[in-house]
Amino acid sequence: MKLVSKILAGSSLAIAAASAIVSPAAASNEQVAKQAPSQYINANDGTPLFYKDWGPKNGPVIAFSHGWPLSSDSWEAQMLFLADKGFRVIAHDRRGHGRSGQTWTNHHMDQYADDLAAVLNALDVRDAVLVGFSTGGGEVARYVGRHGTARVKKVVFVGAVTPIMVKNAANPNGVPLDVFDGIRKASIENRSQLYKDIASGPFFGFNREGAKSSAGLIDNFWRQGMEGSHKATFDSIKAFSETNFVEDLKRVNVPTLVIHGTDDQIVPIDITGRATAKLVKGAKLIEYAGGPHGITDTHKDRLNQDLLNFAK
Repeated sequence: MKLVSKILAGSSLAIAAASAIVSPAAASNEQVAKQAPSQYINANDGTPLFYKDWGPKNGPVIAFSHGWPLSSDSWEAQMLFLADKGFRVIAHDRRGHGRSGQTWTNHHMDQYADDLAAVLNALDVRDAVLVGFSTGGGEVARYVGRHGTARVKKVVFVGAVTPIMVKNAANPNGVPLDVFDGIRKASIENRSQLYKDIASGPFFGFNREGAKSSAGLIDNFWRQGMEGSHKATFDSIKAFSETNFVEDLKRVNVPTLVIHGTDDQIVPIDITGRATAKLVKGAKLIEYAGGPHGITDTHKDRLNQDLLNFAK
């Protein structure tokens, strides 16, 4: 029994010694966890907004707003490139999209703009280059319309839905409302298939003769779309198609670049990119000949360089 007691006593001492060695590391890990910055910012209605903040924190800022039904992941090619060039790059997931909170309400451009403001204010961003793609272009325009350019140095619209997409009396050359009704119908019936059809067809131009399709791009589009809530992505169709941004664009008073593909089947360049460039005083328009809607991926090298040149 004495031998057993000695063995147990020795084991207890060994365990205690091991604990003493491990504890500082464990405490250190716990401390690191407590100090790690949150990747969420609360919107003005309390909705948590996921964001990425890459690159040197003292670098000039470029903030990105993504398209429908995607997330900040859709900007990774640009963010990786520009962060490597010394820029601080920031992108958030729109409410109801990606990893942000799946609120039931407030999926409209005014709230999208206020959410962007919440991110910029919380991070105390100044002299930022705002870059908006597709729906994100509308978000950027409405941000300027509602919040001005006090924190903004330059603006870039990439394949943006501005100034207005839908056909109406004031926009007779716009896209007929029944096209967007068809998207809503397809979303209700089988939104998973809808996202696959969009990505494998017009979004990247894979439906054009001679186009080389990419399963990776299609799968990534589908993945991002399905991460978002059905309600948010459904409501956003109305937001990106029917919102009028004419007055917002007239308020843009900083250097502006408009980039658009000439073969954009989702957001036709005649009623959007070219019209936007005319409405923003002094805006420069760069057209990508034959470029589809998804030029952030299909033309990423050219787009990265154009963004770098403009941001500089």
